[in-house]
Amino acid sequence: MTGETIGIIGLGRMGSAMAKRLSGLGFRVSGWSRSGIRAEKAVSLGLTPMAEIGALAAASDIIISSLIDDEAVDAVMRALGRLPLSGKLIVETSTISPQTLRAHAAAISAAGAQLLDAPISGGPETLLEGRAGLYIGGSADDFERFRPIADHLSDRVHHIGPLGDGLSAKLVNNMMLIGLWQTMKEAITLGAKAGLPADRMIAVIAGSPAASPALKSRLPIITGESEAVGFPVSGAIKDARVVRDFADRLGIAIPATAASLASFERVAANGHADRDLATMVRVALVEAERDRADAADTE
Repeated sequence: MTGETIGIIGLGRMGSAMAKRLSGLGFRVSGWSRSGIRAEKAVSLGLTPMAEIGALAAASDIIISSLIDDEAVDAVMRALGRLPLSGKLIVETSTISPQTLRAHAAAISAAGAQLLDAPISGGPETLLEGRAGLYIGGSADDFERFRPIADHLSDRVHHIGPLGDGLSAKLVNNMMLIGLWQTMKEAITLGAKAGLPADRMIAVIAGSPAASPALKSRLPIITGESEAVGFPVSGAIKDARVVRDFADRLGIAIPATAASLASFERVAANGHADRDLATMVRVALVEAERDRADAADTE
């Protein structure tokens, strides 16, 4: 185990899971959140709360950022770039555009720190179990410094390349997952139109080579047997918009992602923003089954 102290910026679902995992393994962890930290939350996560970002930076050898979007990362990186950071390593785990992080590389370096991107594939539960995926961009030396911590969070640690490449890889990964739910929605709609009952369609899909672990784990949500939230619709929308904007900057057309984003936005507008992202398929399944039943009644 490394003797380096850890500071975590952002204590939402993912930041909190990292704090709890690392403190539980004996790491010295401090935390700072722009919205403040309640004493009971700090105790439950096993961390020392910091009132200011400067205090967290001063107390930490490795600073891990886990924030909601590009705007939040931009603000935090600007704040860090104004602090004395000699010898520190900053690790950005948020899912954002590579350009957002690269824009701060020079300022962070001038302040004396090194910078890595390490976006996370998975949810809080996989972090707590040490099974999340990490896509890392940055120098080989900085990667090796972070590796002892990464190995406690992930059983799939990938050093992709230079700074920003981890984020690019995460967006590619997200495109595949985003497309999965849109394809399932369309398949269910087609099957219902062809007269197939919902339970048989689900059985076929669940037993096919297309049934990924992500899909199988959410079948209870799709069938209405569970209300668990692994990752919300609102988060899927945010990530899909990051992919869309990044593709726009690169001049790449991504119609499958665009269709999926529209589907997620529709279910969010209908009051499901805080439900699990598989609710997009659940809603399509309910609608398809209703339409199939209506068609059968008119025959």
